[in-house]
Amino acid sequence: MLENIDLSRKLPKEEYKKAKGELDLKLGALQRRVKELSIPVIIVIEGWGAAGKGTLINELILPLDPRGFNVYTTLPPNEEESLRPFLWRFWNRLPARGRIAIFDRSWYRRALNDRVDGEVKGAALQDVFRDICSFERQLANDGNVILKFFLHISKEEQSRRFDKLCKNQATAWRVTKEDRKHNKQYEKYFAATEDMLAETDSDFAPWTVIEAHDRRFASLKVFNAVVSELEGRIQKSAHAQPVQPSQPSPQSLPAALTASVLDNVDLSLTVDRETYREKLQKKQKRLRELEHEIYIRRIPVVIVFEGWDAAGKGGNIRRLTQNLDPRGYVVIPIAAPNDVEKAYHYLWRFWVQIPKAGHISIFDRSWYGRVLVERVEGFCTEAEWKRAYGEINDMEKHLINFGTVLLKFWLHIDRDEQHRRFQERQRTEHKRWKINEEDWRNRDRWEEYKSAVEAMLFRTSTRYAPWTIVESNSKLHARLKTLDTVIGAIEGRLKS
Repeated sequence: MLENIDLSRKLPKEEYKKAKGELDLKLGALQRRVKELSIPVIIVIEGWGAAGKGTLINELILPLDPRGFNVYTTLPPNEEESLRPFLWRFWNRLPARGRIAIFDRSWYRRALNDRVDGEVKGAALQDVFRDICSFERQLANDGNVILKFFLHISKEEQSRRFDKLCKNQATAWRVTKEDRKHNKQYEKYFAATEDMLAETDSDFAPWTVIEAHDRRFASLKVFNAVVSELEGRIQKSAHAQPVQPSQPSPQSLPAALTASVLDNVDLSLTVDRETYREKLQKKQKRLRELEHEIYIRRIPVVIVFEGWDAAGKGGNIRRLTQNLDPRGYVVIPIAAPNDVEKAYHYLWRFWVQIPKAGHISIFDRSWYGRVLVERVEGFCTEAEWKRAYGEINDMEKHLINFGTVLLKFWLHIDRDEQHRRFQERQRTEHKRWKINEEDWRNRDRWEEYKSAVEAMLFRTSTRYAPWTIVESNSKLHARLKTLDTVIGAIEGRLKS
C-alpha cells in the first residue's frame, strides 16, 4: 500500500490558504452539528516520527470549540495501564456522544512499536489485530465516526527532519535516541505498517494514507477527509428515521418445542447444613490463599453473577468475599445506566471497572443486561441486542488474551421457589427492602426472560469463557458450587 504512494505531491501556498479558510469554517459548523445530533467522533493520527502529527493536530483543533474535544497523546503504558488489557486505557478515553476525541498515536502502538520490539509476535499479533478490529466495529456500530490517518514520509525525509530539529537548540530535545533508532529500523516499521494497514482497514474504520512531505498538502487532505466524512454522517443522521426499541413477540410455540437447557437443570440438589459449614470454612480459607497467589503472579480475575431475581446473588457474593483481603477485590453492583453512562457505548461502563492484574472484580449483574433486561423490556433495538452477543464475546476474548480468569455464573431457580422467596421477603421486615413492584411485574414475563437467558447461554458460552449454571433452589449447594468453581478455575490458571 505505502509503496504506491506519491510523496512528491505539493500544494501552492495561495491555493492552500483559500481552501483552508473555507474548510476551517465548515469544520467549526460541523462540530456544532455533531453536538446537536449527539454523534461521537474519533480521529486517529498515526505516522512516522517527525511526519508532522503535532502540527497537524494543532491546525485541526484551531477552528474547533475547545469545550467540545479532547486530544490524547499515547505514550508507552504506565504501570497502572500495563496491568490491564491494552485497550482498557482507550475505552477510558472514548468521546461521549456529541464530542470529538483526537488521538496522537493510539491503540496501534501495540501493532507497531510492540511488534518491532519483539513484544508481540505470531498468534499474539493476530489476536491484537482481531481485538482492534472488534473494538472499532463496536464503536462504529454504536454510532461513532472513526477517521484514521497515517502520515507517510520516506526514510531520507525523516532523517533530514531529525537533523533540522537537532540544529535548533529550542527543538533538539524533541529528537530522542529512540527516534534515531526507529529511523535505522525504518524497513522493519515499514513492513509492520503495511501489515497493520492491511489487517485493520475496514469499511467502518478505513485508513487514509497522507502524503506528508508537503505539510500544506497533508493538512488540506486531512481537513477535506474530516469535513467530507462528517458531512456524510450528519446528512444520514438528519434523514434517519428513529429506530423503535424491540418489542418481544408473544410465545406461541408448543411447550415441547420450547423445552430448554434450563428445564433440564436438577434443582433438587442440596446439602445438609453441618456439611455446608464444614466445607464452607475450608473453601473460604483456600480462596484466601489463592487471592494472595494471584496477586504475586499478577493474574486478574473477573467474576460475573447473573440470575433470576431472588436467586441468591448477594448471598453467593458474601460467602465468596467473606474471608478475602478487602484490598484485593471489589464488588461492582450494576443498576440501570445513568445519564453519563448512556452517553457512551454500553460496554464503556464495564470496561472502566476491569481490574488490574492481581486483583478481583465481582460484578453483581453485568454487560449481559443488554441481552436480558434491555432486550425483554425494549430498552434497546433488536439490532442492538442481536449485535451484542458478538460484541460481548469479543470483549471477553480480549480479557482472556490478557490472561484474565473469567467466570460467569447463572443462578437458576424455578418459579415456585422464586415466589416463596418473594413472599418471605415481604413478611420479613429486614428483608422487605429487597422486594418491589418491579420484581413482581417481572415474574409475569418469566417466559420472555427465560427465552432471553437461553439465547444468552447458547450464544455466549464459549470455549474460553463458558457459563456455569448454578442450581440455586438450595442456597447452601449454590454457595459451595460457586466457591468450588472459582477455586478450580484459579488453581487451573496457576498451574498453566
